[in-house]
Amino acid sequence: MLRQISLGTIGLTVGAILTIVGFVAYAADNATLNLVGFFYGFPLLLGGLALKANELKPIPFSETTTPEVLALREQQATVTQTKIRKDITRYCYGQNAHLDRALSFLGLGKTDEDTPIVTGLKEKTINGAYTLILEFDSPLLPIDSWQEKQEKMLKYFGPGVEIQITQPEEDKIELALITTTTNS
Repeated sequence: MLRQISLGTIGLTVGAILTIVGFVAYAADNATLNLVGFFYGFPLLLGGLALKANELKPIPFSETTTPEVLALREQQATVTQTKIRKDITRYCYGQNAHLDRALSFLGLGKTDEDTPIVTGLKEKTINGAYTLILEFDSPLLPIDSWQEKQEKMLKYFGPGVEIQITQPEEDKIELALITTTTNS
């Protein structure tokens, strides 16, 4: 729940309210509220602006997860699958893109311009196994480059997952993390 709330928006809202209260209190010659407004409101307002400037919005689910898949997630999801799902579906601060460090480590993009961008995720069942599918916009990195890194991805995202890379349409890549064990 709290992962879905923007700290920047909270800082901006509370800071703006306190700053306005400070200005009104100054005009009404109320020194106590004036100090509260200026000493707390203005820093909160600036902090909210700073957070908003570095905010990375959560990645949306591209398909609704069915109750059957949710039950399977509870039984089979690996620690890595859970961490990735929770990380990219929350607000982040100070990052260029979701999973940018992981993609850089895997050698998928040498600069910010050619690094693939996560655009969505979905959860499915493949052959009875829980599967987390990450959808990427990858216009400068062909599927061959992704497939060359498949062995490295297995080590990075494993153990307990199988990697499947598909290209549903041009410039789009789907990276499926399929659970291989039922007791993860």
